[in-house]
Amino acid sequence: MAATKTKKKSLEVAAEEEEQPKEKPPKMCEVCGNEYDKAFDIVIETDGREQRHTFDSFECAVHALAPQCAHCGCRIIGHGVEADGVVYCCAACARLLGRRELRDRAG
Repeated sequence: MAATKTKKKSLEVAAEEEEQPKEKPPKMCEVCGNEYDKAFDIVIETDGREQRHTFDSFECAVHALAPQCAHCGCRIIGHGVEADGVVYCCAACARLLGRRELRDRAG
């Protein structure tokens, strides 16, 4: 009787193992090279073509994708300001490069 219970329990454990979802293999961050099971993809579509990027953190995503201020070089993760296709982190940086018409806020 004990052998029957053990065999039944073994079958139950085997069935539970089969039901559990398989773990996804970790993806590699394109910036730092870290392999991470919670990495994420960002897909950017430009002119009908997709570019797929994989990152392990928002920090790496910002480093790779955020535009840089034309004056100070910082990564712009907010709105920033833009004139004639040139992006600045703020109106102060734009003014330092001669764009006096740009403002951080209206009014």
